[in-house]
Amino acid sequence: MAEELYEDSTPDQAAPSKKAAKKTESALDRLKEIISEEVERHVVLLEVPARKGVYIRTSPNISQNQMRNWRKNAGEDTKNGLDPTKFACYVVGHTTVGIEMDGEEVFTEDGVYLNFASSEILKMTGESRPVPDAVRSFFGNDPHVESAALAVLEAAGYSDTVETVDPMSESSTS
Repeated sequence: MAEELYEDSTPDQAAPSKKAAKKTESALDRLKEIISEEVERHVVLLEVPARKGVYIRTSPNISQNQMRNWRKNAGEDTKNGLDPTKFACYVVGHTTVGIEMDGEEVFTEDGVYLNFASSEILKMTGESRPVPDAVRSFFGNDPHVESAALAVLEAAGYSDTVETVDPMSESSTS
């Protein structure tokens, strides 16, 4: 039995091109596809200035409901008004998803990511409440907590600008 050494390179039928196989999508189809994708901000690494080599990993995916609760907990509706440092502690405390030391992720003995509610952080700081106490002690400096909160809010998109476009100067078909 002889095996063929060469295959016939001429196909029996021409394969349809990829362009022909793909149906032309309408703008509505493309919009549906884009809207179906989940919008999520990437985790941000922030330096803790008073703690050499220490960084916190924060998730800047913040809902308006969370912001409202944090402002309320920081005294927004009270006689004295909102305490900016306490509000900053809520932002930092509730968005922290991990801590790094000299570029290495720090875990609990059980292998869980550290955050301000971790018993290890509470023991290190000598505090019983994660927010605002452990956050303030961890940073050691109120202005640094406030700066970190501003960085988290910026990463969340609260400082993004939305550009306006004059529909008269742009072609609607381009």
